[in-house]
Amino acid sequence: MTTYVLRRLLQAVPLLLGITVVSFAILKAIPGGPMAAYEGNPNITDEDIRRLEHALGLDQPVHIQYLSWLTAFLTGDWGYSYSSHRAVLTEIMERFPKTVYLMGTVYVVTLLVAIPIGILTAVRQYSWFDHIVTGTTFAFLSTPTFWLGLLLIIVFGLQLRLLPLGGMATLGTDFDLLDRVRHLILPVATLSLVGIGRYVRFLRASMLETLTQDYLRTARAKGLGERIVVARHALKNASIPLVTVAALDLPELFVGALVTEQIFGWPGMGRLYWDAATRSDYPVIMGFLAVAASLIILANLAADVFYAYLDPRIRYA
Repeated sequence: MTTYVLRRLLQAVPLLLGITVVSFAILKAIPGGPMAAYEGNPNITDEDIRRLEHALGLDQPVHIQYLSWLTAFLTGDWGYSYSSHRAVLTEIMERFPKTVYLMGTVYVVTLLVAIPIGILTAVRQYSWFDHIVTGTTFAFLSTPTFWLGLLLIIVFGLQLRLLPLGGMATLGTDFDLLDRVRHLILPVATLSLVGIGRYVRFLRASMLETLTQDYLRTARAKGLGERIVVARHALKNASIPLVTVAALDLPELFVGALVTEQIFGWPGMGRLYWDAATRSDYPVIMGFLAVAASLIILANLAADVFYAYLDPRIRYA
């Protein structure tokens, strides 16, 4: 297993380089750029724009710009934001805890709710509970997050006035745990409801297939109770597809949910990327994409390692 992990980590190096090359090329191919905001401004001359481009290194060939960025990135200098003039690494580290706070809560809530519901729908197949859950999960899966978020804001924030409309906390107040929880409810509900629907469908399908296996009939024949058969034997093998989906969702803990953070004014990584994209802030975008790509690769590696724990038949050379 150790050899496999080391080999996968070494294979990730050229993959990450390839991702940064493609990302950098795409950013350079997009019309506009950081200087587009100054074009058409009568107070800024062409000479001023050329001087800014030279100061930012934007007048150099694309491959020279990429090599300069890569060299600085590998040494810990992720560059400076074109709009805020702050270090990119500082910007990311300020938003990072806020996104983990939100997405970590979403992740835990989603799993705690989806796993028992998925098991019950499989065990009680075609019951009234199964039909209700199936219809509800399909409804949530078909609902765009931006529409669901706005609906929750209108109902619980504007009409009923039970919950705050957005942000992390009430401005101008000291730390209050209850206030923080109230600000969490709407964004967590928006993301969790969609995630719960997806996880329930995956786990239900996998559990239905596992419950008909011969080794479970053998376990029942030995006199084991149904709860032990389901929880200790069926769930472990049925969790493999769920692990795949959960591992791919894990990077969202760090990169955030772009649309939801924008709707609720949550100052996390997703909103940072949105602001950088609208301003053509190349250093921030490249730093964000490099972090996101690294986390996706590590999440896939973690899923592969966890497969071997869930199913002893899986071995990696």
